[in-house]
Order: sequence, then C-alpha cells, then structure tokens
Amino acid sequence: MRWDRFFDDLEDQLASEWEAERAALDSEAERLRLSRVQLSERLTLLAARDAGAPTVASFDLADGATLRASVTGVGADWVALAPSDGPRGAVIVPFASIGAIGMTHADLLRSARPAPARSPLADRLTLGFVLRDLVRRRAGVAVHLVSGRVLTGTIDRAGADHLDLAVHDQGAPRRADAVSGYRLVPFVAVAWIRADETPAIP
Repeated sequence: MRWDRFFDDLEDQLASEWEAERAALDSEAERLRLSRVQLSERLTLLAARDAGAPTVASFDLADGATLRASVTGVGADWVALAPSDGPRGAVIVPFASIGAIGMTHADLLRSARPAPARSPLADRLTLGFVLRDLVRRRAGVAVHLVSGRVLTGTIDRAGADHLDLAVHDQGAPRRADAVSGYRLVPFVAVAWIRADETPAIP
C-alpha cells in the first residue's frame, strides 16, 4: 500500500515539474514574440473594433499636448486619430512624435496579442503619402510643431520628408489674397496635424 502512494507521489511530482517546465518554455516563447512586436502592430490592434466600440486612449505628443482619441488608421510611420472632443476632422501623428499612450490594462494586453498580418500596402503608406491626399483635397490644416507653435493653412505640396504650407486663417479657403506667407516644414518638426477633412486611408 505504501509503495502505491510512493509511486503516486512521484508521478504527481513529475507531472508538476513537467507543467512548470512547459510554462517556462511558453513564457520564454511569449517574451521572444513580444520582443519582435512593433508599435504599428499594437496601434493596428487598437484600431480593431472587437466589441464594436472604439478604444479611446490618451496620446502624449512631442509638443506637450495630450489628445484623447481612438485610432482610425495606421501607416508606415504615422497613425490617424479621431479625437474624442474638439473640432471635427482627423489628426495625423508621426510615430516619432508619440511620447506615451495611456490606456486601460485590458486594452494594453489586447494590443500585445498577436496581430493579423499587415497589408504590404500599409507599410508603404508613409506620412508624405497621407499628406499628399490632403493636398489633393485642399483641406485646411493646423500643423502643430514640436516647438509648440501652431501654423494654420493649406498644404500645397508634400515631399518625402517635408511639406509646403500656405499660411492663412483657420477655416478660411486658400485664396491668394488670404495667404499671409509660406512655410517649408520638415516632417521632423511636426508633432501632429489636425485636418479639416479626414484623409482617405486604405
């Protein structure tokens, strides 16, 4: 009788050690997977509406602003946000301008799960690409610089790493007599851009 109990105890101990070893391997595999996750993947998962309602997070930006917004699109080096308050339109934020993103613990964990494969097109949609759509639409914008200054007007051209802005009053149409000046703005100086219209995001 004692031998039966002895072998049962050994079997239980071996099973426990096996489970502990398997859990350690699973944890290591998960740490390895997470070490390869990029910000764009986590933002893409925040854009997914599993429960139907968008995830609202707080975005601390390079100019000191904090925006409460939901993610509506993700490109190669930028994210499109729909602010919870303030004027209508869209906000475009370069990844480099994001200081921190605040969210609930549940949303943080949801954004860390394996993401579906991104479209190869999404990885080619750079900040210049999305800004060229605003150029085509002649949309009014407020360009918030990392210095804290805000320039309003219409983007005339968007290059690979800069934009040309015709400066005029916010909400006014871009007419020659309304333009008070022109600015060439490097993308690295842009903290975020609020557009009067939502750009077309594939």
